[in-house]
Amino acid sequence: MSEDPPWLDDHQQRVWRLWLDVTNGLPMLLNRQLSRDTDLSLQDFEVLVSLSETEGHSMRVVAMADSMHWERSRLSHQLTRMEKRGLVFRESCCTDGRGQEVHLSDKGWDAVVAAAPGHADLVRRVIFGGLNMDHLDELEKILNHIRDTMAEERDALGS
Repeated sequence: MSEDPPWLDDHQQRVWRLWLDVTNGLPMLLNRQLSRDTDLSLQDFEVLVSLSETEGHSMRVVAMADSMHWERSRLSHQLTRMEKRGLVFRESCCTDGRGQEVHLSDKGWDAVVAAAPGHADLVRRVIFGGLNMDHLDELEKILNHIRDTMAEERDALGS
């Protein structure tokens, strides 16, 4: 007779389902707010924020995909859509000519600056509303642990 499969216990299953509810529902909520208040999608906003936080508001496409945990093809398609709208532009890298560098345009800068207050307000209400400093400290520890474990698993999988 075979062993029982290694299922999650009841408590782990409840927490896992809650995690899925939050991690799947939050992007949808953030996207709805951005779509309602701006001409940006959540993906647009993520790209613009990434660029806005870099020196010179530019980054190599490969490095950007890695930092955002996006597949390169996904980022490439997203950048193409954003280029058509004038939010970003790409150039060949001057250092080696093989890769591309993506730059935040003036229009992209204006868009992220205009979108940030509403986005931050929603994040503040949904994620941080009602949490005290002890809650935040504990949440930070938990998320750091999960992120570090994910990095170890990515390394073990070779990606």
